[in-house]
Amino acid sequence: MNKVGWESPSNIALVKYWGKYNNQLPANPSLSFTLKTCVTQTYLSWEKAQGVGGNISVFLDGTESPSFKPKINQFFQRNAKALPFFSDYNYKIETHNTFPHSSGIASSASGMSALALCALGMAKSLGLPISNFEQEASILARLGSGSASRSIYAPLASWGEHAQIPGSSNEFASPYTDVHDVFKNYQDYILLVDKGEKTVSSTAGHGLMNNHPFAKNRFAQAHTNLSELITYLKNGDLMKFGELVESEALTLHAMMLTSRPYFILMKSNTLEIINRIWAFRKETNIPVHFTLDAGANVHLLFPQKVKSEVDAFVKNSLVDLCTNGEYLCDQVGEGPKQIF
Repeated sequence: MNKVGWESPSNIALVKYWGKYNNQLPANPSLSFTLKTCVTQTYLSWEKAQGVGGNISVFLDGTESPSFKPKINQFFQRNAKALPFFSDYNYKIETHNTFPHSSGIASSASGMSALALCALGMAKSLGLPISNFEQEASILARLGSGSASRSIYAPLASWGEHAQIPGSSNEFASPYTDVHDVFKNYQDYILLVDKGEKTVSSTAGHGLMNNHPFAKNRFAQAHTNLSELITYLKNGDLMKFGELVESEALTLHAMMLTSRPYFILMKSNTLEIINRIWAFRKETNIPVHFTLDAGANVHLLFPQKVKSEVDAFVKNSLVDLCTNGEYLCDQVGEGPKQIF
């Protein structure tokens, strides 16, 4: 069998996208940190089909996992125009995450971006014309998982049209590099409050924005917040950066609280961690802030220069609020890489 392999990272949004339309297009722009060690490693093997093709076998950590097949089939169906050869071959997909399952890391972002890179690598090996490999990979990834479009780029990535980001598009993400050096190795500790499956999926949550009474104002707010964030990222204003990022996280969960039907993904320990972060910051003036994804786990963001102080804070004040005392240490990374 022919084979290609890619490693792709997860990412954590600073300005959140929540709500989409048509074919996986974002209702508002977003911007994210690309992570370093929380990655998915995926190998795609293929052989010419004898008769009808398009059969897929999926293996997670060496164990066949048919439950992943529907989403992977959907990925190839949505990308049928870009990958017209799909039904001519049969496939084996082998994948591995460097982070625990259900750990609050966006495995759909890393997984779908890795698969998109592999699929485009296959297309390239078959001689299909590819004018911009990363951009086309971002388009493919978006059709698997919206946030996956951003995992193609590092250290930060933007996705969605925004007046102050030249070349920004709803179709694909773009690298965002106009940032102060302090953000190029920013730390992200993921505090594992709840390792269980979410009660409401992100897909369902996005759908509830369609008739949300505050959706229009939220989409406008995201544009405004991104404009502010651009300034803070450039001048390295860590406190204003962090305050805006925290506000974005709370706004995301406020939209969930005010959906119909409404739902809550935060847990009591999520709120207690937030309160302890605020108290620690007020007492020490150390620029440590939080963000939240669509779940209960807390991302602790801070510059590398205060790592020792934050390590002590986590061990002394936060670890007791994590499931089994577990948390992950990551930082801003360098983006995907080909591994085969």
